Amino acid sequence: MRRFLDFIYNSAAALAALFMVGLLGMVLLSIASRQLHFHVPGTDAYAGYLMAAAGFLALAHTLKRGEHIRVTLLLNALKGKAKKAFEVWALAIATLLALLFAAYSCKLAWQSYEFNDISTGSDATPLWIPQIAMGLGTVVLAIAFLDELVLEILGKRADAQQGEALRNE
Repeated sequence: MRRFLDFIYNSAAALAALFMVGLLGMVLLSIASRQLHFHVPGTDAYAGYLMAAAGFLALAHTLKRGEHIRVTLLLNALKGKAKKAFEVWALAIATLLALLFAAYSCKLAWQSYEFNDISTGSDATPLWIPQIAMGLGTVVLAIAFLDELVLEILGKRADAQQGEALRNE
């Protein structure tokens, strides 16, 4: 099961990286079109869609690598069972929020499909197409939070690095 979950997280991250390359292509195409005096309609809209897709699809991978921003002031003051209870509580709330976010993201994409909602830009893209990436990214994030919650309850969750606060990227 662990290998399958890691495969899901890594696949979403690879897809996010692919969308980042697509975003670079859109930006370069937009720059080239201005310099060479031709127009490609929808480049700004597609760059935005690709940026959103990359961001949402990378969320779970970022969480599993311990790279999400965490406020650990209270957590560092707690010890033993109180610390574990607080971690479980925080992860349970985060899982619930991620599940709600995933449900509403998928519902948004479905409603856009049913209502034939299109973008207001000149590209007239059906909005459910870029919204699929948001739905998929939030579903994978919800799975990752649930995974973290189960690992914490079982006592198998990796602790954050002590030097975490020292990183300044």
